[in-house]
Amino acid sequence: MDEMKQGNELAEINRKILAPGESLPAVTLQDGSRVQTGTVAAMLHNIGLYDQGARGEVERELRLAVPTLCRVGLFRLFSPEEWMASATSPGRRFVGEQARDYLAAGAPENVTP
Repeated sequence: MDEMKQGNELAEINRKILAPGESLPAVTLQDGSRVQTGTVAAMLHNIGLYDQGARGEVERELRLAVPTLCRVGLFRLFSPEEWMASATSPGRRFVGEQARDYLAAGAPENVTP
């Protein structure tokens, strides 16, 4: 999926954590890549839904967030293995698995300096 389409989809997903009429901007990182703000907050919201048994669309939204989470360095702070080690949060494990698979496919772990 191209970066612009992914950013637009993330913007829509991330709106679900906002009050009506609010929006979040996309920002440009030092390396020139653009990321959608609010992705971490929306991921935490979706992990909660996943932990309560939601699947399908929530899984798609969590997968879509992984490239942005990698770009901002989240998985350098907490490795996919740390996420997958969660004994209490299936959603956290799911995100860790998706990040592991994304990174194993050759995606950069962190593109910010």
